Amino acid sequence: MVGRVTHNAADLVEQIIRTTGLPAGEARRVVADVAAYFSEHVEDYVRRRHHELQLRGGKNEEIFERIRAELAHRPFRAPELSARQLRRIVYG
Repeated sequence: MVGRVTHNAADLVEQIIRTTGLPAGEARRVVADVAAYFSEHVEDYVRRRHHELQLRGGKNEEIFERIRAELAHRPFRAPELSARQLRRIVYG
């Protein structure tokens, strides 16, 4: 579920309304969705992506290599993690 948009994001909501014609409620939801996406923690991302890729039939060796590559391009600052570290995040 998406959280509320903070007051300091109000100008972004207004910009989206002006440039897209979206209603205010929909623009707030878009901003909240984007904010949630960019605030995802490394561990949450790793667990979510592992689960998604597993559901698509991926094998752990391939999955962990793919996640390692994806982490380099995520909006959060992620350390370079080994397959073993990724496995610990997923399985504890």
